[in-house]
Order: sequence, then structure tokens, then C-alpha cells
Amino acid sequence: MTLKAARLIGAADVVAFHAGRGKQSNARRIAADLIPSGAIEEVLEYPVTTGLTEHPGGYAGAIADFYERSAQRLAEHLAAGRDVVLLAEGDPLFYGSFMYMHDRLAERFLTEIVPGVPAFAAATAAAATPLVRQTDVLTVLPGTLPEPELARRLADTDGAIIMKLGRNFPAVRRALESAGRLDGAVYVERASTDAEAHHPVREVDPEIVPYFSLVVVPGDSHHHDPTGRRPAQLTASAPDPAAPGARGVVHVVGLGPGPDDWLTPEAARVLAGVDHVVGYAPYVNRVPQRPGLRRHSSGNTVEVDRAGLALELAATGEQVAVVSGGDAGVFGMASAVFEAAEDPRHDGVDIRVVPGVSAVQAVAARAGAPIGADFAVVSLSDRLKPWEVIARRLDAIAAADLVLAVYNPASRSRTHQVADARDVLLRHRAPATPVVVGRDVGRAEESLTVTTLGELDCDAIDMKCLLIVGASETRVTDSGRVWSPRFVRA
Repeated sequence: MTLKAARLIGAADVVAFHAGRGKQSNARRIAADLIPSGAIEEVLEYPVTTGLTEHPGGYAGAIADFYERSAQRLAEHLAAGRDVVLLAEGDPLFYGSFMYMHDRLAERFLTEIVPGVPAFAAATAAAATPLVRQTDVLTVLPGTLPEPELARRLADTDGAIIMKLGRNFPAVRRALESAGRLDGAVYVERASTDAEAHHPVREVDPEIVPYFSLVVVPGDSHHHDPTGRRPAQLTASAPDPAAPGARGVVHVVGLGPGPDDWLTPEAARVLAGVDHVVGYAPYVNRVPQRPGLRRHSSGNTVEVDRAGLALELAATGEQVAVVSGGDAGVFGMASAVFEAAEDPRHDGVDIRVVPGVSAVQAVAARAGAPIGADFAVVSLSDRLKPWEVIARRLDAIAAADLVLAVYNPASRSRTHQVADARDVLLRHRAPATPVVVGRDVGRAEESLTVTTLGELDCDAIDMKCLLIVGASETRVTDSGRVWSPRFVRA
């Protein structure tokens, strides 16, 4: 506890603290010797913690009502001119109940927040475990996260703190094992109290883990380099010249547009057997973490760099998957890998492309059969080709009366291309030409809109959309289904 906190508690008119139903408050116990004998004590007792509740709003509703009632109790003291000290374990703004009081009271009453020692700082000190150093990244995770999500985040960081254990501990332990972070992970319970204990996570009995416990996962940069410097993100070890035949394989894998159901069995089998997965972070995040899998995430505009990393890893004998959304061969990573493979350093690395369900297939299936006849596919992104080339191709496609699928229609920095493309198409297509706009198809936010070329709302289109522009024979049924006949009139 800080000296400032002790001074304020000793001068308080009202001392408030949270407590579980039928339990003593840990915060009150810590501050007991400092509370003035004449102070009013407000016990804010939770109506429910992990049990069931009959509240019509469920757990969330019961807790929200509790915070409203608690805030009102404190507001009455503050309005009467009394100084209120609200005790909080650890730091008040770190997973603390004080935050909900702050939300309700800070705009009405003068509020001073006194920082405290957070639980994880006390735990790392108790276990004498260096946590992060140099440029290591520290991630604080609640143990209540879904197990696959927890494993993924553990694999993607250097140091980590996992809080809120209790009955979540078995899933946390499995997540640590899947992420390859179980060795070295330290369990600490009731840090800085008389009941403090710490053990390797492997040795902990999951049946006796209290809620007030956490896991410390040390950053491991010092294992790679004794100076503590992290290795570069997009580099791999050089191949061993003594083992020229030890080259692995780069598998370029299409994950499909989103749902697990759209991941092909072949893709799932490949991902289950590789040593590394490389790709744009949102796509890497879709690959379940498992023991032995290393993840290499990067941004959205460094395709050749991450392809080079994959090839370097494969040159050391590793099995590597480069992942793309949809189909990797349709505006995906397959071309980037072959481009990077032209570098003589990567001679002899085997590249295998695993097909996936493409975004155009997914949108077309939702709409009906708009690509049942001849169709073309164009990306409106002018990052790798001039807009003049795109416009010329659009004009030719429209003149040839082909159904058109449009990828990458717009972004935050590309806002005019959809309207410009519509103007090009209208030179050859009627304004009544059907247009399908698929947004986030296959995901929870999925939407599908059927409109016309003349009425297309260009401002509503972004990178989450894929457009299918019909040909002259494309039709819309009374139920709103879109299809293109197989026959074409002469």
C-alpha cells in the first residue's frame, strides 16, 4: 500500500469496500489497522459471483443493478459533504470493481484515484520471475477467454499474465500446453498475503485453485539472445550447409471466407501437420493453436516479405503454411510466394498450393447462381497496377457482356474506384443490370443486398464487400434470387 493511500484511509469519513456474499473483504482486511474508529463502513456485498441468479437480466443485469445501488449509497455520503474512501485490491483501474463506481460517480463528484500495486506485480515479485525485458511484449489475459482464443494469444506474445483462474484453471493449463508455453509458467496464489504460494503450473492441483490466483508466463527473449534483444520478426535461421537435402515444404493454404465449415479437409490436414503458420494476422488468428506450432503474423501490405520468411523457414527443413482468406490463388498469397521464390536463395524449396472456397463462390452461392455463365474477376485495388489498366479491363469485360465479380472494391484510402468502375460499366450495361453486394459473407455480420447498377450506393461499399455485376441475361426471381442462364443469345 502506498503512503498516500494510508494517509487518506486514516482521514476518511466513510470507508467503503466490496465483498462476496457471506465473505470478508480482502481489501478491508488489508486496510483494517488504518480505518478510523469513527469512520462509517459501507459493505458493498455482491448479490452473485459465479452462481445462478433469478434476476430477469441474468448475471449481467444483477451486477448492473448492484453497481447502481452501490453508487447511490456512496453518492448520498458525498452529497452530505463526507469524504469517501473506496478500497480496491491491487490497482483501482486494473480489473477492479472501482471502475464501475467511477463510471457512475466521477462526473458528479470530485474524484482522486490513488494507484496501487497490481496483483501481477506482486505475483512476479513473489515468484522472483523476470517477466519481460528489452522489446518483449507483455499481454494480460483473463482466464475466462475461450480456450482456443487464449492459446492463440499466448502463442502470439512474449510475456503474459493470466488472471481470473479458479474453475477456469484446467482450460488455462490446456491453453498453455497448446501454445507451447507450459514450461516455465508459474502459478501464484494470494500474492503478498500470509497464504502466498507459488509453484510451476505443471504441479498445480486444478481442484484447489482459488479465484485470487494467476499465472506468470515469462517472456523468453533471453533464451534466444543473452543480451535480451528479440530476433527480427521476419527472419529465419540460415539453412545448414551440411544438410543440403533438409529442405521442407511451403504449403500455401486457402482458409475459405470465414466459417470453419468452409475450410476443406485437405487444408485442415495440412495445417495440423506444419511447424509454422505465416500470414496476415487475422488469417493466422483463424488457425487453432496446438503444441509445436509457431505463428508468424504480419501486416496487410508485406506479402512478399512474409512469403520470403516462409521460404527461409522451409529451407531449414521446416514444414510451413502460408495462409490466405478465401482461395490463396485468387488475389491471395500463392502468387506472392512464387514471386519471392524467384530469388535464387530459395531454389529447391517445394511449394504446394492448397485450394480453398473463394469469396466469389461464397457470395454467388448465397445469391443463387449469378456466375452460372461465363464470368470475369477483377480487383479494383490499384496498389499493384495503375487505375488506367483496371478501367481498360472493366471496359473490355462490359463490352464482352460477361458477369463480373469485383474484389477489393474500396478502402479507407481508395474511395472513388467503385463509382468510377460503375461509370465504365454503364457505357455498355443497362442501369437495371442486377448487382449483388455481399458483405462479410460467412461471418456473423453477413449481409446480402440485391440492387441494380444504376441504384448502387457506392458510398456504402468497403473492403468487406464483394460485388457481382450481372450480364445482360442475368435475372432476379420474384424471391430475390439472382441467376445467369447458361445459354447466350446470338
